Amino acid sequence: MVAEADLVKKIQELKKIRPRKDWVVLTKSQILGEEDRGWASISFFPFFKPALATVTAFGIFFGIFSLAQNSLPGDILYPIKKITEKSQAVFVSEEEKPAFQLNLTNERLEELTKIAETNQVKKLAPAIGEYQASISQAAKNLTQIKEPKQALEIGEKIVELKQNAEKIRSLGVVTDGTEELEKEYENTACRIIGQEIESMEKRTLTEKQDKLLPEIKEDYQTGNCSQALEKLLLNQ
Repeated sequence: MVAEADLVKKIQELKKIRPRKDWVVLTKSQILGEEDRGWASISFFPFFKPALATVTAFGIFFGIFSLAQNSLPGDILYPIKKITEKSQAVFVSEEEKPAFQLNLTNERLEELTKIAETNQVKKLAPAIGEYQASISQAAKNLTQIKEPKQALEIGEKIVELKQNAEKIRSLGVVTDGTEELEKEYENTACRIIGQEIESMEKRTLTEKQDKLLPEIKEDYQTGNCSQALEKLLLNQ
């Protein structure tokens, strides 16, 4: 009887023993076949889950954004690249827009060159369309040029663009628009030179400027306005 009473007492003491909470969670996940996800699986740290989701979403977005910057016309991610460029254009001043647009036009030519060099025939049409639209916008933006120095810098960018256009033609791809851009630039140069001549005639000139004025007038009258612009800036 004594031995039986001792046994009953020990059993009652065993009932008072409680397992640790983390052991219960781990055992439950193993029994139910749940994946062990380390700290993220412990309900003691529930705030880790939304933070992890945010970081993952940001990582995916950044990855897509980075890939889009190297995409070409016709690629599925190319519209994202164009949206990025439009977002950047919002922060560009009116004065800087001509140079900004010419940089984009050169970017369109580089895309077209890559497509031509790798013989991606299906992408040629959309790439040519993007280039034509960009160079047309670049020509329109030339009307915003006001200063001789700015005009000369734009002229240098147009020369670079023309060289790139000749390269793409050597690959057998016919593009239009360079002639239109050059014509608009010459008109812009004539407008600025005309204003400068009018200004010089109204103020007192140095001996050097007094000698230069007839040459600039002659270039202006013969339509060599970009040449007159160079002379004006070199002799300031």
